[in-house]
Amino acid sequence: MKVKIESNAYYLPEKKEKNEDLKIDNPDWDMSKISEKTGIFTRSISHSKQTAVDLAFEAGIALLESVSCKKDIDLVVLVTQSPDYVLPTSACILQNKLGLSKKCMAFDINLGCSGFVYALSVAGSLIESGSAKKGLIFCADTYTKYIDKFDRTCRPLFSDGASATLLTASDSDDIGSFVFGTDGSGYDKLIVKESGARKTSKDSVGVLEMFGADVFLFTLSVVPACINKLLNKSELYIEDIDLFVFHQASQLVLENLIRTMSIDESKVFINLADVGNTVSASIPIALKDAERQEKLKDGDIVMLVGFGVGLSWGATLITWREI
Repeated sequence: MKVKIESNAYYLPEKKEKNEDLKIDNPDWDMSKISEKTGIFTRSISHSKQTAVDLAFEAGIALLESVSCKKDIDLVVLVTQSPDYVLPTSACILQNKLGLSKKCMAFDINLGCSGFVYALSVAGSLIESGSAKKGLIFCADTYTKYIDKFDRTCRPLFSDGASATLLTASDSDDIGSFVFGTDGSGYDKLIVKESGARKTSKDSVGVLEMFGADVFLFTLSVVPACINKLLNKSELYIEDIDLFVFHQASQLVLENLIRTMSIDESKVFINLADVGNTVSASIPIALKDAERQEKLKDGDIVMLVGFGVGLSWGATLITWREI
């Protein structure tokens, strides 16, 4: 696509939860083993009245402070699985809170870990087709609101956060190709039951459930094939990729992908330790951190790979342009 990432920003809630905090509620947990597997030592926790729209708003403010095209933004895509309401669409609320033009199209994408890649394809296509000129992709979730404090699978992993990414037209093909996939037979491997219309009781409250072993096996079965398919489609070799930015699932998952694909570790960006798994926002947050740490230079070919809840996956290539 003749579309590029012009600017990128993110926001993490002020409240931080460290691994020693988990030990208070769960004295029998072996935090050294948990930390080794997750690679995570600190998570960001939204406060009780802070929603995904609130987080996205903060990320949007941070981004808009660095650009001068606010009045020209005519597309808002919000990727979230923790919307403020079943209806109306959270992106509409966000458009108003940010004071964007009423000529702006705004809609949500209900996806998790693969959501940023999907949103790049959708928003990029709208810009390339001329339906929009400048688009904002927001990724925001508050998964921690659905996690039981005694859940050893989910609580050490998930973190709340939001990203904002500005897409604009480019003179060169800076985004794509894309590869996508879905295996809905595994929908219940990462799920918040009792959270939508399919409730067993009107008083039931949904909590996040993850079957970690099944999600891990799913990842190792589909992500290497996805990467190879994207490389073949783009007529590239794995050595041609300057940086890999995977969904920041866990240290264990990323280490196994690196090993399985024989990827040079220096080419894989990981920022799990103090950020955690922020679901759809993990890839754009990692991109911003990679930029800050000078891991990206103009013209670099970057592979983005998202995978998880759904079960869903997607990958793309971007040519990095100095922001």
